[in-house]
Amino acid sequence: MKKLNYDLVVIGGGPAGLAAALEASKNDINSILILERSDRLGGILEQCIHNGFGLTYFKEELTGPEYATRFIKEVLKQPNIDIKTGTMVVDLTKDKIVTAENREDGLFEVNAKAIILAMGCRERTRESITIPGDRVAGVMTAGTAQRYVNINGYLPGKEIVILGSGDIGLIMARRMTLEGCNVKGVLELMPYSSGLIRNKVQCLDDFNIPLYLSHTVTKIHGKDRLKAISVAKVDENRKPIKDTEVLIPCDTLLLSVGLIPENELSKSAGIELDPVTKGAKVDENRCTSVSGIFACGNVLQVHDLVDNVSAEAQTAGRAAARYIKNEVTPLNIPITVHAGNNIGYVVPQFIANQQPKDEKVLKLYMRVRQPDEHVKLTVKDQNGDVLTSLKRDIVAPGSMEMIPLPVKYVNDQEKSFSISVEKEG
Repeated sequence: MKKLNYDLVVIGGGPAGLAAALEASKNDINSILILERSDRLGGILEQCIHNGFGLTYFKEELTGPEYATRFIKEVLKQPNIDIKTGTMVVDLTKDKIVTAENREDGLFEVNAKAIILAMGCRERTRESITIPGDRVAGVMTAGTAQRYVNINGYLPGKEIVILGSGDIGLIMARRMTLEGCNVKGVLELMPYSSGLIRNKVQCLDDFNIPLYLSHTVTKIHGKDRLKAISVAKVDENRKPIKDTEVLIPCDTLLLSVGLIPENELSKSAGIELDPVTKGAKVDENRCTSVSGIFACGNVLQVHDLVDNVSAEAQTAGRAAARYIKNEVTPLNIPITVHAGNNIGYVVPQFIANQQPKDEKVLKLYMRVRQPDEHVKLTVKDQNGDVLTSLKRDIVAPGSMEMIPLPVKYVNDQEKSFSISVEKEG
């Protein structure tokens, strides 16, 4: 078996992997290898032909392929970054040994000083949410439909219903309408939309596509092809209310019911996972519970904006470079970060290192559990004293929130922080 040695291995050549590799290269890491299972770099952005990307990172509006191309061009210029596409990573150990295979090299091993996980996420399928009924053609994830339409040029159906108001589902409601399909509506189990507010407005409201909150699909009907679905309202426990059930004829049901980080390799390396995000537990450098293995992008937490993916990947790339060069100074006792009132999760889950002298703030990212208005995000120490707060007119689960914490509180060796949503006044 061929054996290779690199300073840094980046697993995944999507937006996270590209940004992480580029940042590590800028921080003087001599040998970097990107492993990508697809035949092309760019990840999911290849099929996201709509605009709205890059508003934060590049300060201009780009399509997904345009956004990816900017990073790909920069990566290809770097002589210290090697790329292997069409390569499947089959194993990862806590000793930072990567086992992978492709047509050119066969099965091979890579020994790395540090590893960045950037494998992205996958969609939840019909099987994962157990919709009863017949097994028929015409039921697929929204991302699959997006690839059929935007890459393969296939139209999956004409009479469309979408289950789930995640961003991919909202975008595909608009996309299918523009292709001349009749999108009968978007059904959402929760009493609020789970996507970005801007996507709800631009993809549904602007096209008069109805959104049915507190609704779900109770049965799928058809023989070879989908013919109809049964739909019902749900109660406060998310259980269908039988008397409200109606039959909706359709030939296609698109599922936008959540994303799951691709963490099989994380598990094989013995990395501790967060039960809420389903990604790794990490410190402020995005280092996992296994020293020298970092995670960023949707494999760590499902992001709302690719701009945030790139920013997080840069954090991981810089940190991996400092780790390789032995420039990290651990705190005597790590600081735990707790999710308080109406906070679903916080990344990082703990703070483990002295902060660089040029860093003034440490950015904490989170999502709320329930929508709320006229609130403030508040960070408190273990004694309940407020360290910093940030006002928000609206918070919603579909939008990631960030609060900057002055690094002086980190280096003062607090024991723990908690972040909560509180009403103003």
